[in-house]
Amino acid sequence: MEKIFALAPMMSITDRHFRVFMRHIFPRLQLYTEMISTGSIIHGSRHDLLDFDPVEHPVGIQFGGCNPNELAFCARLAQERGYDEINLNIGCPSDRVQNARFGACLMAEPDLVASCVEEIKRISGLPITIKTRIGIDKYDDYEFLADFITKTSNAGCNRFFIHARKAWLKGLSPRQNRSIPPLEYDKVYKVKEDFPHLQIIANGGIHSLSAVESHLGKLDGVMIGREANRNPWFMKELSNHYFANPDESPETGREAIVRSYMQYIEEQLRQGVALKTMARHLMGIYHGQKGARHWRRMLCGDGPVSDAGLEIVESALRQVTRVQNFQHS
Repeated sequence: MEKIFALAPMMSITDRHFRVFMRHIFPRLQLYTEMISTGSIIHGSRHDLLDFDPVEHPVGIQFGGCNPNELAFCARLAQERGYDEINLNIGCPSDRVQNARFGACLMAEPDLVASCVEEIKRISGLPITIKTRIGIDKYDDYEFLADFITKTSNAGCNRFFIHARKAWLKGLSPRQNRSIPPLEYDKVYKVKEDFPHLQIIANGGIHSLSAVESHLGKLDGVMIGREANRNPWFMKELSNHYFANPDESPETGREAIVRSYMQYIEEQLRQGVALKTMARHLMGIYHGQKGARHWRRMLCGDGPVSDAGLEIVESALRQVTRVQNFQHS
């Protein structure tokens, strides 16, 4: 079976513009929306929350919620909109999410999560997946995780994205929860050993090709989070290595990606979308390269101007090219 490469849902990052950008970089990447609460969909602007570009397929929508009926209602809306998958967030540790009784705290309520899966499955024909942690607070032994996997998989979830850290629900911020609890990949590997019929994908702390190769030797795939935003070229390296073009030049490859994304930016500008909301996702494409600082400075300095257009990106590209040509001269 082909290995799964997925982009982690990230609040304030994986909006539809970033997802389109990632699709230009990694054609076979599984994309996911930011977490969207069921309350936002039921009471908010569904068009804004559920909108996505057809180029994003395959794309899953990640829900935050704990009410089976509300989740099923939202899942039906997502199916009507054309999403390919429903993903449940059982991993976010923020206070706001806990107060709404969803996210990582639901690991302590596997029967409720199972009921949510069953109801979504009854209403929607879409695959249902779960993104979770290896544990929460003092509930961090393997038996706790295995019980959660058992009950939710019996309800109809066959694919789990497991962040290989436990979450501290009190005392650590969401940002701290992404780095302070130690990574315990062995627990994720054991889940795959004990549940070989399920698809188990590793998430958390994956920043190199060697790490990806190590996980793929034991699991069904990897889910990349912050590294995709910090260093988008890493995703291109993965795409080239596993699927397409290992000999592509980084210099020409980066510019080609930017120019491809610029076509999308041009379309969105005509619809009144501000450049800054799209150009911000380009900040890391020259990460580690000569000219990267000039690139970021030009996009940050001129991109937020209210009437800014593609000329800003074009000018930044010329500056990067000059710096790199000077380096090679």
